Amino acid sequence: MGQEESHSEAMDLAQIQELCITFMKECPSGALHLHEFKKIFGVASSSAEESLYIETVFHSFDTNKDNTLDFIEYVAALHLILRGNLEDRLKWSFKMYDKDGNGKLDRQEVKRIIRLIYKIKLHTTEVSMTPSEICDRIFELVDQNKDGQITLSEFMEGAQKDEWVMNLLKLDVNASSWVLQNCGKLP
Repeated sequence: MGQEESHSEAMDLAQIQELCITFMKECPSGALHLHEFKKIFGVASSSAEESLYIETVFHSFDTNKDNTLDFIEYVAALHLILRGNLEDRLKWSFKMYDKDGNGKLDRQEVKRIIRLIYKIKLHTTEVSMTPSEICDRIFELVDQNKDGQITLSEFMEGAQKDEWVMNLLKLDVNASSWVLQNCGKLP
């Protein structure tokens, strides 16, 4: 469901190899720090929203929580963003939303990410709802037991039932295009 269109711009092996070579050039130590991650993906320091978003992405891939991405974490991140199946991308999105790591999303966690996406997308698309309205609608559609928290299963089911919810929950800021565009900006 929806996987075909998410792969329409999927990278080919040569592009993935190019990004891996870039990793080796930029990080000969084998450890990619946040400032290097931002540089590789062309995030301007002047954009607070994009910067905060990329920091959230970075930390979601730092599986051992050492504040660096090693080569394996980097490749896993690229694979998920560029070629991951819908279920894996939704699980990753849930992890991005779940700031406190308790396995449930509250309104504050959902609103935090919605605000970032809202500010990033505001530059490129017409958004007719406020972040609070978007958050309320997500909870109305996804929080099945109405306990004010969204579990992973509610998140997965809700996203797959409603296309509007899906587009918001999977953090669809067109990551594949963004990676493809920005990997070309490297020195």
